[in-house]
Amino acid sequence: MDTRLNYQTLIENILLDYAQYKPAYGEIEPQVVFDEPRVRYTLLEMGWDNKKYVHDCIIHVELINDKIWIQYDGTEEGIATDLVEAGVPKYDIVLGFRPQKLRQYTGFAEK
Repeated sequence: MDTRLNYQTLIENILLDYAQYKPAYGEIEPQVVFDEPRVRYTLLEMGWDNKKYVHDCIIHVELINDKIWIQYDGTEEGIATDLVEAGVPKYDIVLGFRPQKLRQYTGFAEK
C-alpha cells in the first residue's frame, strides 16, 4: 500500500469536506488549493466582509518525508484530530506550527 498516495487522498478529502462550510458572515468563499507535485495543500477563505477584503489561510498541510506536516491549522477541532480519526498514526503527523523543542510534548511526531 502506498502510504504517500493514501495520505494525499485523505488530506484532499478532508480539505474538501472543510470547504463545504461557508462563513456565516460576508461574501466569503472557501477555496482549496492542491499543489500535488510538491504535495502541499491549503484551504483558504477569500471574499468580502462588508467593506473589508478577507484572504485567510485556514489550513496548510504538506507531506515531507512521508509524514503529514501541519504547517497551520485555524480550525476549531484541528485537522490532526480528523487525520487520527481517519486512521493516520500520530507518529506520522508533525505539528509544524509548534516549536521543535515543544513537539515532544504534543503526542505527535517531532519531525
